[in-house]
Amino acid sequence: MKEKLDRLLYNGSIHTLKSENDVVEALGINDGKIVFAGSDCEALLLYESLEMVDLKGRTIIPGLGDSHMHFYATCQTLATVDLGGCRSKREAMLHLKEKAVSTLKGEWIRGSNFDQSKWHDSADALPTRKELDAVSTEHPIVIKRTCLHTVVANTMALEKAGIGKGYTPEPGGVVEFEEDGYPNGILREQATKVFDEIIPDPLSNPEYKRNIMAAELQKMASLGMTSMHTYAADIWKYIESVEDYAELDAEGKLPLRVTVYQDKLEKLMGNRPERRYTYGDGDGKVHTGGYKLFCDGSLGSRSAALYSPYADDPTTMGIVVEDGEALESKMLRASRAGIQCAIHAIGDRALDIVVTAIENTRAALKMEGWAQEKIDSLPKFRIIHAQLATKALIERMRKLPVVLDVQPAFFLTDMHWVEERLGAERKKNGYLWRTYIENGLLLTGGSDAPVESFDPMPAIYSAVTREDLNGLPRGGMQPEERLNVYQAICLFSKNIPYATGENAYIGTLEVGKYADLAVLDRDIFSIPHDEILNVKVERTMLAGKDTWVR
Repeated sequence: MKEKLDRLLYNGSIHTLKSENDVVEALGINDGKIVFAGSDCEALLLYESLEMVDLKGRTIIPGLGDSHMHFYATCQTLATVDLGGCRSKREAMLHLKEKAVSTLKGEWIRGSNFDQSKWHDSADALPTRKELDAVSTEHPIVIKRTCLHTVVANTMALEKAGIGKGYTPEPGGVVEFEEDGYPNGILREQATKVFDEIIPDPLSNPEYKRNIMAAELQKMASLGMTSMHTYAADIWKYIESVEDYAELDAEGKLPLRVTVYQDKLEKLMGNRPERRYTYGDGDGKVHTGGYKLFCDGSLGSRSAALYSPYADDPTTMGIVVEDGEALESKMLRASRAGIQCAIHAIGDRALDIVVTAIENTRAALKMEGWAQEKIDSLPKFRIIHAQLATKALIERMRKLPVVLDVQPAFFLTDMHWVEERLGAERKKNGYLWRTYIENGLLLTGGSDAPVESFDPMPAIYSAVTREDLNGLPRGGMQPEERLNVYQAICLFSKNIPYATGENAYIGTLEVGKYADLAVLDRDIFSIPHDEILNVKVERTMLAGKDTWVR
């Protein structure tokens, strides 16, 4: 007698990602989990199914994920003036002027995603308060760089924030001044918090917020995504609430598994529900994650902490937002409670500080009498970005329980200015994806949205080609660091659950795991690499149920 299935997917090219060439034709699904993975003939011989899905030869991969993004911030950005597509300072200012015309006098105007390195009329120079004053002197205006680490404000905004001559920002922040001692409107890192304290949240209306969040989540499902790790950033008032996602799930509007990381340890202490993996249960899709920490800024804003000065600005080596002693204190407290730490480090000096802090935290636990087995059982430390690393740092990381959360989409634009910023020699230590993997380090893929789009395909393309969206430079920049398609897709699927200890449940299409998958319109493994950008998702499933069908 044949066994019964809820759903049988057959006639497909199903890449399980269990190993590089593990491909099956059929998947049998019961109660959201995979109970069979094998040939069509064997499936039809052993099972009968309530629903038969003919894949018509399509390529199937595990559901894609994002290992590091700011989902609520991405939603907030939709309520601002998006400057991400601007290719000149003039164009950006025109967009802001258009907003000013339709905004009541005295109301805040917020701009987002600007990137002066893409402006052909600015020589990579940040705008100042004077350019924003030319937009309007009747509205407080604040625009945030795409990296989120730098803002520019006009005079009215500075005055509302109490920033004038002699102003001193809090530690870890920088305010730039003109020759006469008046702020020029550029603020970096912790100094930007002052505006987040006084500018109203554009998503303060609960119904509007839920609608925006639900629409963006559905967009993610349409891209083959079935999971995300989203991070609060109190420095920018990017609040992340587990309850928001649980409410959406209760309303049937949550098509992804969500893990929420906080940057306030108090929000995590004593608030760690046991993980349960049951489809349709809020605890099955919405999880509390770990503790987010910052060490430095970004290369784009020249605030990433470097060993030596920036090649294009010898006056600075970047900003250390929190030094090693401060990080170690926080990491030790979290580790004692069994809470995972995820630390932002972009520059080589920042990475050194973070690696040292991890080493010292583990040593401190040992000194406190912890058995080595207990220390090793703690969640892995996540190092977010790790964009610049020396051989010595890589060797030290190999000996530690770390996961590197990288963002291949960064390289699509960074490649055009990274040599100017770092110099030809130091550039060789950047974006070392293949080197990391060859040294046994585990990499996961993310977008850092809203810094970059959460669409995984451009990031997979970047990891495989090392070319920009126009296919330049031919053959890729630092081509020795290119990944193959299997490795690149693993960054955004198989590898992510290892960061949170969920790899027994999701990440590959194996018997016993949840049927989280994406059906593609072409064979991403065999097409020319430049066509990866054109790959579309035909269907997305979470626990065997459709969340998106084209």
